[in-house]
Amino acid sequence: MSGAAAGKDGAPLRVVITGASSGIGAATAIAFAQEGARLMLGARGEAGLEDIARRCREAGGDAAVQVVDATDAAAVAGFAASARDRLGGIDLWFSCIGVGVVGKYQDVPIADHARVIETNLVSHMNDVHAVLPIFLAQDRGTWVNMISVGGFVATPYAAAYAASKFGLRGFSQALRGEVSKRPNIHICDVYPTFVDTPGIDHAGNYTGAKLSLPPGALAPETVARAVVRLARHPRNTTVVGAPAIALKLGQFAAPNLGAAMMNGFMDVWASRADTGEDDSGTLHEPPSGASGTDGGRRHPERRRKAAAAAGATAAVGLAAVGAWLWQRRR
Repeated sequence: MSGAAAGKDGAPLRVVITGASSGIGAATAIAFAQEGARLMLGARGEAGLEDIARRCREAGGDAAVQVVDATDAAAVAGFAASARDRLGGIDLWFSCIGVGVVGKYQDVPIADHARVIETNLVSHMNDVHAVLPIFLAQDRGTWVNMISVGGFVATPYAAAYAASKFGLRGFSQALRGEVSKRPNIHICDVYPTFVDTPGIDHAGNYTGAKLSLPPGALAPETVARAVVRLARHPRNTTVVGAPAIALKLGQFAAPNLGAAMMNGFMDVWASRADTGEDDSGTLHEPPSGASGTDGGRRHPERRRKAAAAAGATAAVGLAAVGAWLWQRRR
């Protein structure tokens, strides 16, 4: 058995994933199953959970499911207790719950903004509140916090999303400080760029345009592999699809430049995209059926251009830092 799937004393890794019914959470469940892990999967949608659990078993893992709304702290506590009892402990907990709503801030109902914060931020806090006592009792464990590059780069047309992701980054840093004297307990953040998952079909949309992905979107399996590696080699920050140093330096040197550029891009996109229907997506209710892992929107032929664009973005970030330092020296 590979190190990625081995827990204490070489036993199969015991993994809990919330937000496991589709997208990155689902792809990560399957990736761990391929390594022989034992899994407890949670999400709002039963059909999606059962579909992914079946795929995990076919991949060689052991998977159980429980429907849970992660915004309900008591429900998450019960889910964590069930997972601990079934698995005999928890080695890694992956919080992968996430939703989004796209539109100018004033055009989106405040209830939808609140739901994004509740789902993307509060549910992750509920997860940790439930699992951290288990980790402390074991004196070991890894919590993986799915954030996104939106935790470094603000996202106009998704202000609540930006608030939730910036909040998650600060939440992780605070937790990391609290467990700093427990060297076997790890708080790991994952920051992917755009990922081609069913999440874009689930998002709320108040732009009047049909949602799409930019060129070069990642496959969910790419992010899943990064999460699996954290089971063997925990690290504070993992950026998938972009240079981490460029994100950090860009946020430090020119925090408003990227947001202004993104707002201009979104304005142009909204004016040119195909017409779409405004609605709240699956913000308030789970999908009616299984969604799977993949969004089916990637364009492989565009990846080279996207890679070049990413390099240019990194160069702009570094140039901004250089300009800032030069001004400081003057």
